[in-house]
Amino acid sequence: MEKLSAYLNQNKERFLEELFGLIRIPSISSISEHKPDMLRAAEYWKETILKAGADKADVIPTAGNPVVYGEKIIDPAKPTVLVYAHYDVMPVDPIDLWTSPPFEPEIRDEKICARGADDDKGQAFMHAKAFESMVATGELPCNVKFMIEGEEEIGSPNLEKFCVDHKDMLKADIILVSDTSMIGQDKPSITVGLRGLAYLEVEVTGPNRDLHSGLFGGAVANPINILSKMIASLTDEQNRITIPGFYDKVIELSPEERAEMAKAPFSLDDYKKALDIKEVHGEAGYSTIERTGIRPTLDVCGIWGGYTGEGAKTVLPSKAYAKISMRLVPNQDHEEISVLFQKHFESIAPASVKVKVTNLHGGQGYVSPTGDKAYIAASKAYEKTFGRKPIPFRSGGSIPIISTFERVLGIKSILMGFGLESDAIHSPNENYPLFNFYKGIETIPWFYKYYTENA
Repeated sequence: MEKLSAYLNQNKERFLEELFGLIRIPSISSISEHKPDMLRAAEYWKETILKAGADKADVIPTAGNPVVYGEKIIDPAKPTVLVYAHYDVMPVDPIDLWTSPPFEPEIRDEKICARGADDDKGQAFMHAKAFESMVATGELPCNVKFMIEGEEEIGSPNLEKFCVDHKDMLKADIILVSDTSMIGQDKPSITVGLRGLAYLEVEVTGPNRDLHSGLFGGAVANPINILSKMIASLTDEQNRITIPGFYDKVIELSPEERAEMAKAPFSLDDYKKALDIKEVHGEAGYSTIERTGIRPTLDVCGIWGGYTGEGAKTVLPSKAYAKISMRLVPNQDHEEISVLFQKHFESIAPASVKVKVTNLHGGQGYVSPTGDKAYIAASKAYEKTFGRKPIPFRSGGSIPIISTFERVLGIKSILMGFGLESDAIHSPNENYPLFNFYKGIETIPWFYKYYTENA
């Protein structure tokens, strides 16, 4: 592996510049005007995989954004690793909070600063460059396939069908993913659990048009007022969700399991300081780590209506809207939870308004075993490059397609994330430390080595 390390050191600046080329493409999947950018990003990935040493790579159409597929088969008898990643990114609003333009990557404080720097272009690109390094130095020990999609940030609506249609092409022994985080640069961890997601939009309609707030205020229901009260009622004074049936399938961890979780290094003071808050907030009876790892949540991700421009406009709005995210734990079905939400939300609406609930996207939670050969190989790889054994960790985030892979393809996933909580993914000033980017490229080949040896 010495040749591989030397190759990385010799090419690290080129690797970074090539990543910058990908980041400069504003591949925002949730905004239709960026459709041409999605195609550009897909083509960029195709060329990247080919130049890295793949035998073939294609941009394969779907009903939405295309999937990039590539492979290198060195011996059909050897194990096959399927690398999954995504090339789409979140919107950049609010743009005025960015220190530098979101799609013009720059290095500040030894960090790559740009939208997609971590999620998921930076982390995904580590796999392309680790693969290139293994091919170039003759250190590739097994077969590799790539599946890079362009719709993860909108719930991967077309990837399940893609997997069904191309099940033979996607045959593999393990799916390797870097789209999660570590506890810290000196505290490596492997994500062994993901929460599921149900994401909906609600619309509350009052009068058939905007009204003068003086002439009609107090006589006609204000949809913003009504929506605010309805949202407030969705949690109680213990911050538990009030939707009937919501907790019916939530698995309660034993005291022993909770005690094991509590061993993970975590400073509540540092957590509050990093977020500039005086106190944390959440479901009573659970720690901060438990609230984000083993408990479901309900949050408003956006709310709007009426006049929000400069100055005053005394209007009683016709409509009010909100986007609501529910993070779910294993055993909670996102479709069932969406139905429960809709029934409850409609039931608490007063007769003075009409309510519409739209299910935008969702997915199941996922728990990965810690005793199989993939986890053991990943653990040994982190220990080799970080100098300490990684901690198994349940993430509060969601990658809905992971559970689909197991159900449709019959393949387990190993989540080797290298991001940090401070990377501000989905937020202004997203960043990714150079240390993590290069350490990921260094660590991934060791996973291949250990996994193939134990296959």
